[in-house]
Amino acid sequence: MSTAITGTTSTTTTTTDAATAMKNQLGMNSSDFLKMFIAQLQNQDPLSPQDPSQFLGQLAQLTQVEQAYNTTTALNNLLTAQNDVLAKSAVSMIGGNVTATGNQSNYDGTNAATMKYSLPAATSSTTLTIANSTGQTVRIVDLGAQAAGTSTYQWDGTDGQGTKLAAGAYTFAVTGTDAAGNTQTATTYITGKADGVKFDSGSAYVTIGAVSIPYANITAVGLA
Repeated sequence: MSTAITGTTSTTTTTTDAATAMKNQLGMNSSDFLKMFIAQLQNQDPLSPQDPSQFLGQLAQLTQVEQAYNTTTALNNLLTAQNDVLAKSAVSMIGGNVTATGNQSNYDGTNAATMKYSLPAATSSTTLTIANSTGQTVRIVDLGAQAAGTSTYQWDGTDGQGTKLAAGAYTFAVTGTDAAGNTQTATTYITGKADGVKFDSGSAYVTIGAVSIPYANITAVGLA
């Protein structure tokens, strides 16, 4: 399930809340158990005192459980704070020109889609393959000879017959053959203007139209 971000909030749970949650689940916490122990000492026969070792052992076990609850609470608080920072950082990218590792490109149905790639070596022949969301190849472009390094291709959104395709997210790959006959595979990048942020299963994504980019994949953000 995906959730668009409209704001961020910070939630802090104290150890008192953890003790309350523990009491709701187990019926008591270490404080309750200690009160029972004190009551037992106050009401025992002073001439024939009871052996408190078993009771103290149970108290120690209950204290360990409560400490585990407190540790879980602290970790949840840390995760919440981390998500808040991540959300705010991701939201700040909206409106900026984003570059990220990935093989998708957003075609809005009107404007050309930019497909950025980087070849590790010069090629004498190079092919760009474009596929739709179902993985079906919709266009194969002969790029000819290409220099090593970063280049871009502006795709006009048409298939091999010149028919305009629907707006959406398309994938692309660039491969070529160098002078020695070796295959060279380009690293591809997602580029475009960030227009939104969403969370999906606790992970942040920056969106460019129909393309969702994992926050961790973003390598650069510039002014629009």
